Amino acid sequence: MNILGIETSCDETAVGVLKAEKTKAGFFIKPLSSVISSQIKIHKKYGGVVPMLASREHAKNIPIVTQKAIIQAFGSKKDISKIDLITITKGPGLILSLLIGVNFAKTLAWSLKKPIIGINHLEGHLFSFLLPKINKNYQLLNADNKKIFPAICLLVSGGHTQLIYIKKFGDYKIIGETRDDAAGECFDKGARILGLDYPGGPAIANQALKYKDQLQAFSLPRPMINSQDYDFSFSGLKTALLYLAQEIDFKKKEKQLRPILSHELQEAITDVLVKKTIKAALEFKAKSIILTGGVSANQRLREKFKETLEKKKVNNINFLTPLLEYTTDNAIMIALAGFFQYLNGSEKKSWDWKKFQAEANLRL
Repeated sequence: MNILGIETSCDETAVGVLKAEKTKAGFFIKPLSSVISSQIKIHKKYGGVVPMLASREHAKNIPIVTQKAIIQAFGSKKDISKIDLITITKGPGLILSLLIGVNFAKTLAWSLKKPIIGINHLEGHLFSFLLPKINKNYQLLNADNKKIFPAICLLVSGGHTQLIYIKKFGDYKIIGETRDDAAGECFDKGARILGLDYPGGPAIANQALKYKDQLQAFSLPRPMINSQDYDFSFSGLKTALLYLAQEIDFKKKEKQLRPILSHELQEAITDVLVKKTIKAALEFKAKSIILTGGVSANQRLREKFKETLEKKKVNNINFLTPLLEYTTDNAIMIALAGFFQYLNGSEKKSWDWKKFQAEANLRL
């Protein structure tokens, strides 16, 4: 079947087509197209996403992006009739952005007379590590592969930092999450303090690469790293960076100090994420650690997970991450989550376009 995925939870208008089939051998999936219209240039000058501007851009871009995705997948915009199922992010996210995608998808479902499935954006991220490159075949043995599950997933982005216990797909339990700022939000606010562009994650990472061991070093706290729970807190880390920058008169030595402070901020964030995730994986006897979400593109975070697992000689835990193109918000992950929901069929009564609405505060 051909599945159209649509994602508009924040500031990226994404549409993609996924070919997916269930066979005797397992599941066959092939991404046929993935088109994303980014709004980074628009929001950069504000240092973050402006909901009204994001909604306006979604409304302008979604018909164009959808047409491009259909043409990329099938060769002609008229071939939209080949779509068998429509999947759309219904939440969580910015309500003004979600409404554009949800209403567009419902209109498509009505006009094409196709079933539509509303997907939790976070569930889409959970599936993203399974996705191959566009137009590359990939076979999954089964959705609850005993070599992967149970698993601990660290879902880390600008809006979410959660530790999720996954017994199998469709069976999730959040065991820890941030009490204030998400890790990605801390990167963004830290970048603003250091005079760097939005989004902060890549900007901080690029500056951290310039850090040299012989340079003067500073120490930032690792919030809640030794707490007995699995929760996170990054608001205080951002404040500590601000006070440190003021104390050392950062503005007078920006060029010299920016790589040092960027490196320390990145180390502080990743230290907490890695230690808590591995602790959870060991205590829950997980077979895999799944790292996903926008911040999972951070190379230092990926390296630190591998280094720590090796150092602790934890050879029985898989470390799984999505391809870089699937770390940020995309529509193919929404289509794949929809495929497994379609096969499950437990919520078939809600596949009518009239039956669901956008839910900004939707929980996993």
